[in-house]
Amino acid sequence: MTVLITSQSATAPVRAEPKAVLELFKPVTWFPPMWAFACGAISAGTSAPAWKIGLGILVAGPLVCGTSQAVNDWFDRHVDAVNEPHRPIPSGRLPGRTGLALAVAGTGVAAAAGALLGTWGWAATLLALLLAWGYSAPPFRFKANGWVGNAAVGFSYEGLAWVTGAAVLLGGALPPAAVLLLAALYSIGAHGIMTLNDYKSQEGDRAHGVRSLPVLLGPAGASRVACAVMAGAQLVVVVLLLDWGHPVAALAVAALVACQGALMLGFLRSPDPAMALRLSAFGVPFYVSGMMIAAFAVRGGV
Repeated sequence: MTVLITSQSATAPVRAEPKAVLELFKPVTWFPPMWAFACGAISAGTSAPAWKIGLGILVAGPLVCGTSQAVNDWFDRHVDAVNEPHRPIPSGRLPGRTGLALAVAGTGVAAAAGALLGTWGWAATLLALLLAWGYSAPPFRFKANGWVGNAAVGFSYEGLAWVTGAAVLLGGALPPAAVLLLAALYSIGAHGIMTLNDYKSQEGDRAHGVRSLPVLLGPAGASRVACAVMAGAQLVVVVLLLDWGHPVAALAVAALVACQGALMLGFLRSPDPAMALRLSAFGVPFYVSGMMIAAFAVRGGV
């Protein structure tokens, strides 16, 4: 994809690098909502046409999540100029208002694709897009407060995607209470995961008034909150799985929490960006594995 736009400092058209367009949409971030949608589909305990499942995963990841990344990069371009000057917009590889144009185009494509998922799927897509814009854009700019912004992302990336996956397979019916509880708990845990991501951007956040939890509470305080939220949500899942008669699944999730706990101890001792990245890179895979185990456990009812 090549975008032509006239630079403010020259009359000749400036070409946006195709690689920069892909970087803007951050493919590495697409996995969580795609995985959550798949967990929801599995937890529904029913079948659906393969195209509908594939479309749901596409909408949750590349379309909605990718668009949210483009929106965030545009409204955070001044913050990224401090934290990540190599990003496509502050580096000039996406000149002028190209980043904004791509965010708007992505919103339209995602909304149109979501309509093919039925009433529930379309409504969920529109809500996720509203949260994406509200997270980054004024006047709401949820990310300006770490408590609110991380909750919005956790709800959108994990809970909403999970419930949508289940509802789409159930023909638009409200998923069972067990499914809703799991989606809510893993959304809460994702709040902690988002806090880990904030450690790398503390300098720019402080400079531009973004009150992430590492800025609000300090690195040590934020590390305690992140670990408590992540572990606490999963431990409640363990208790629920035991109560619902799934001891093997409960034991498996508990073992995954223990693996994360070893990484969390290192992070709590040294709450710096490197250790936050380590916990995110090696601990989050254990977290999402537990999601899938729980989804299979409640498949078709508790």
